[in-house]
Amino acid sequence: MGRAVRITRNEYTASELRLSSARCTDGAQVRRILALALVLEGWSRSEAAALNGMDRQTLSDWVHRYNAEALPA
Repeated sequence: MGRAVRITRNEYTASELRLSSARCTDGAQVRRILALALVLEGWSRSEAAALNGMDRQTLSDWVHRYNAEALPA
């Protein structure tokens, strides 16, 4: 089993990320934002990735990118 990914940014809550995803028109970006919200809520990497149509490594990569850069403008 892989190590848990952890979001280190605290600008947004899971609810705020969900609101941000609702305003987004890029379907792939919506899935990434929703996966981040699930991670913030404590879902496992496997569950959050599966629910958003990606593998665990992809989700891990997105968490690392989010921690470094936040949400794209």
